[in-house]
Amino acid sequence: MKHTTHISSPTLSTLATTSVSRRRFVTGAASAGALIGLSGSPLSWGIEKAPTAVEQQTLSGKHFDLDIGYQPVNFTGKSRIATAVNGSVPGPILRWREGDDITLRVRNHLAHDSSIHWHGMILPAEMDGVPGMSFAGIKPGEYFDYAFNVQQSGTYWYHSHSGFQEQTGVYGAIVIEPKGPDPVAYDRDYVVQLSDWSDEAPEAIYAKLKKRGDYYNFNERTAGDLWRDIKEKGLSQTWSDRSMWNQMRMSERDIADVTAYTYTYLMNGATPDQGWTGLFKRGEKIRLRFINSAAMTIFDVRIPGLKMTVVAADGQNVEPFTIDEFRIGVAETYDVIVEPSDDSAYCVFAQSIDRSGFTRGTLSANPALSAAIPNMDPAPVLSHRDMGMAMAGMSHGDQNMGSMAGMDHSQHAMGSMKEMDHSGHDRSNMKGMDHSQHGMAAMSMAMPAPLGKAGFGSNNEITHVKTEFGPQVDARADSPQSGLDDPGIGLRNHQQLYGRKVLRYSQLRNLHPTEDRREPSREIQLHLTGNMHRYMWSVNGIPFADAEPLALSFGERVRITLVNDSMMTHPIHLHGVWSELETGDPEYIPRKHTIMVQPGSKISYLVTADAMGRWAYHCHLLYHMPGMMREVRISHDGGAA
Repeated sequence: MKHTTHISSPTLSTLATTSVSRRRFVTGAASAGALIGLSGSPLSWGIEKAPTAVEQQTLSGKHFDLDIGYQPVNFTGKSRIATAVNGSVPGPILRWREGDDITLRVRNHLAHDSSIHWHGMILPAEMDGVPGMSFAGIKPGEYFDYAFNVQQSGTYWYHSHSGFQEQTGVYGAIVIEPKGPDPVAYDRDYVVQLSDWSDEAPEAIYAKLKKRGDYYNFNERTAGDLWRDIKEKGLSQTWSDRSMWNQMRMSERDIADVTAYTYTYLMNGATPDQGWTGLFKRGEKIRLRFINSAAMTIFDVRIPGLKMTVVAADGQNVEPFTIDEFRIGVAETYDVIVEPSDDSAYCVFAQSIDRSGFTRGTLSANPALSAAIPNMDPAPVLSHRDMGMAMAGMSHGDQNMGSMAGMDHSQHAMGSMKEMDHSGHDRSNMKGMDHSQHGMAAMSMAMPAPLGKAGFGSNNEITHVKTEFGPQVDARADSPQSGLDDPGIGLRNHQQLYGRKVLRYSQLRNLHPTEDRREPSREIQLHLTGNMHRYMWSVNGIPFADAEPLALSFGERVRITLVNDSMMTHPIHLHGVWSELETGDPEYIPRKHTIMVQPGSKISYLVTADAMGRWAYHCHLLYHMPGMMREVRISHDGGAA
């Protein structure tokens, strides 16, 4: 499938002189200020519509030609060069059919290696599109033929796995029709692809973050917040809280690494100023296929005036349930059904998790109408829960660092950890928990408890291994709470405040019975770690460059428990096999390809290692990925090498 045929490639200088201004602009932050003034009733009553964006191209069939090349764009009033697929950002929507044999010829017109990864697709490892693992990548001027059988249906997406090309435009949507009757009834469907764009080169963004992790955070608390806290909580509690954060050198507003200060948030390639539009007829059932293709932005989505019935998560059908709002992590997909009963226009509103900006679209029966844009919610503030601290018995009136047993922010002297050095342990006896990927023989653990039953998650204690101690890790959660029933920071009280029912992972229930009913044979506990000040990200304190592969035996059923020791939300993506989220119902375990782990929380899922080969396993926040990644190797003997 590899080819070396040279193809002509346009140059940056040539493209830069080509006058192509595809879109007007407004950055997320700027548009927030400009457009909030339009807020009012969630329903529209006839606001003159902003200019529309270019309609996305849709390709269907069994053979596809995709060209990755440079493309002048203008999202902000300044011309920039994107890396686009078939000349557009996002790339074309690909429509496949379950059971079909698909071939895709991807040509690289860039000056650098490129690739396309088919996110969430179950396919042979050599077709996964991850340079260095599944193939060598696509050299400049060459092409690669992907070929695989489509084994699933639903909503997925594709993106580059080379460098930071995803940030600059190499991504698009995949919609797969089921081979049999679709269990979801609808009259029309739309892809709603969310993303973030910056005029800054991604390398420049990353360099700034490496120098100062909060470079883009301009939403720190102010004197006004201090006064408000004093009025609400009293002077003593406020002093205690502020003192705690100061001693930890942490910010309670450190919600997102990259914000609307540099990002313009897009919906189907349209800026907030333009707005994407989807039309409907009164009474129709509309399927909205939400895809978060952002590099770094987690969105909270709602459609004021419309209930959303969730019918699929990460492409897999789930038992329908109704919500008003949901959080969608980077790389996740959710399909929802909405049923407008009138001819109004409705705003499809997606605000960033830190509330620094938003993107939006309009569902309308009349293309001349545009829905009113709601206000963004207040910026959230991190709490003890997001630090993995035990809440029971905690006094908020006399907090001090000495009482913070739940989280350790010290730059711990290793001498204090002597009691955790169990290097002489025979790991072959540790059937209940596998720490082989900690990259060390030494580990701290007592004999583990028997494994929890399949579907119910881990019952093992939280164990921090030796590699988590050092300057590369600035926080450890000793009492993480389950992330299953947590809608996430900034959404936890929306039912009480706004009457909005928010999606929780615990609500997901597979539409079909669990296929693999075996109990897990072992459990792997992995910690999502980092040093936010130094912008160092890792798993178990070990960056990808220094980590050994995670070895799975072909056919085994294993539980993975993720513990988020950091104060950031991490969407974790395992390639090649399903992550079966343990929600407490073993009969209908939902399948996902990307799972968000809330700050200071833990979450467990089952994996059936039924796909041989080398697979990537990583945080899908683009600038976390260089460090927070592992290679998973599935082989007959379970060897890592």
